Amino acid sequence: MITISDLSARIAGRLLLDHASVSLPAGAKVGLIGRNGAGKSTLFRVVTGDLVAESGSVTIPKNARIGQVAQEAPGTEDSLITIVMAADKERTALLAEAETATDPNRIAEIQMRLVDIDAHSAEARAASILAGLGFNAEAQLRPASSFSGGWRMRVALAAVLFAEPDLLLLDEPTNYLDLEGTMWLEDYVRRYPHTVIVISHDRDMLNNAVNSIVHLHQQKLTFYRGNYDQFERQKAEADELQMKAKAKNDAARKHLQSFIDRFKAKATKAKQAQSRVKALERMGTVAAVIEDHVQPISFPKPEKIPASPIVAISKGSVGYEPGKPILKNISLRIDNDDRIALLGSNGNGKSTFAKLISGRLQTESGEMKLPPSLSIGFFAQHQLDDLIPNETPVDHVRRLMPQAPEAQVRARVAQMGLATEKMATAAKDLSGGEKARLLMGLAAFHAPNLLILDEPTNHLDIDSRRALIEALNDYDGAVILISHDRHLIEATVDRLWLVNEGTVKSFEGDLEEYRDLIIAAGRKKDDKPQAADEQVNKADQRKANAEKRASLAPLKKKINEIEALTAKLEKLISGLDKELADPALYEKAPAKAAQKAKERGEAAAKLSSAEEEWLMLSSEYEEAMAG
Repeated sequence: MITISDLSARIAGRLLLDHASVSLPAGAKVGLIGRNGAGKSTLFRVVTGDLVAESGSVTIPKNARIGQVAQEAPGTEDSLITIVMAADKERTALLAEAETATDPNRIAEIQMRLVDIDAHSAEARAASILAGLGFNAEAQLRPASSFSGGWRMRVALAAVLFAEPDLLLLDEPTNYLDLEGTMWLEDYVRRYPHTVIVISHDRDMLNNAVNSIVHLHQQKLTFYRGNYDQFERQKAEADELQMKAKAKNDAARKHLQSFIDRFKAKATKAKQAQSRVKALERMGTVAAVIEDHVQPISFPKPEKIPASPIVAISKGSVGYEPGKPILKNISLRIDNDDRIALLGSNGNGKSTFAKLISGRLQTESGEMKLPPSLSIGFFAQHQLDDLIPNETPVDHVRRLMPQAPEAQVRARVAQMGLATEKMATAAKDLSGGEKARLLMGLAAFHAPNLLILDEPTNHLDIDSRRALIEALNDYDGAVILISHDRHLIEATVDRLWLVNEGTVKSFEGDLEEYRDLIIAAGRKKDDKPQAADEQVNKADQRKANAEKRASLAPLKKKINEIEALTAKLEKLISGLDKELADPALYEKAPAKAAQKAKERGEAAAKLSSAEEEWLMLSSEYEEAMAG
């Protein structure tokens, strides 16, 4: 179990954690969530010892190994497979010692330990992880220096996964992954044998890979069992109860205060008024539910909708060098109301296709037709560097509407989802999410008929991603989307195109089917597609799944019983905490206070035991369902 007790931490004088406490069961898969800038990465730095807390403590089991992705991506001449295998320090040290050891007993100990840690399958395990993150067999043998920064970060991720630490810390790991890598990582984290804490704004990652949520809000940490959807329901229910309790508390306080105000000056009622004052003090107040306001995003509506198709490609090919096409034999059309997501691993040509549609690349052969009046907006993450560092959002927008009054310029900035206080902030001082909002707003400034978004969510938190979904669904033009955020794709698009094997074609399945293909490919030892006669009939599969659920019903029932028990224990502990927080209890009834403290300790122990059992059974259930 990992225990964070009464933790306070500051960055640059700003208090991010204020006497925060939480306990995590051993083996938990935890999603750490909170608004951008809330202090999630700061908490990781405290856990790893890179930042000294102002107060409080973090307790981790003795000798537990903590692993996180290196901040600097490897750029040496070593091959990727060598770098990843070197991450297992114990295996590397044992193999080096085995080369020089002469004592027979020590040699035997080394060999036994190598067997215990499965050292002889290391290369196969490292290769499997690298393959899941998008590196084929040939790429795994290339030096790290031959890859770009984003691909090197995947190598750093592969290295920490291979090392298999007892506590794995992942900070926004999907930011440098494509959809395929994200799907593979979800499956890997879910099956990881030790404790994982992942900071993520990817809703599907938080639904499919974790079994508990820790919410960092208002400088406090709150633990919730279940995935993100379950967290949202629990949080909404808790907020509703708190609002009701506050309304009831406010009404009671108002009633008492009214009596005090009416009779405190009357001698005959002074005693009663004084007793009401004491009652008011004892009552305390119920805190209001504080909701973080999220600025909406909006895209201007196109003034004219061109007739379909707005893009028509016939046997087109495109590349960066003459005679070396990246994509060829493209025959597709885009209509004026299409919502299309591009699937396919990074490096297969998704961005190349987007550049072709946007006019940044021309067809090398074949034909591409566009209406002369077609307006296209294009957003890509690398364009964040194109913002002028010392200019404000208002300065950037004013360039596009130089004759407009200041109020109109600011109104356009507000439509991009930037708060008033950010309008006069230099671009270099904006957060990643604020830069992304500004750049998307600039891309859509002239009300395009077609909006192309290449990984728009990398710096957006969950609430800002929800605002983007709403903006895209309100937008009247066509959309082409490249994203690793499955929730964004499912909520906004209606067509899937697969960029693979040197061309672009329609994918007739849905994202769930595509995920199954990716996961199945990642788990197989070779890359050969499964033969058609080997595929299980869907009806038979549904029947098998139903039988499996039936066989696991007793286990599911036990899990539900434990959840009910933990809810009771949490309610009991909460009630005892309120009683024990009253100083008068210790003065008037010290024996009762001691008994309550004992009951609280016993309840906490039962809760801890129940959570451990719940986690074990839940993992067993999930593995059985996945198997």
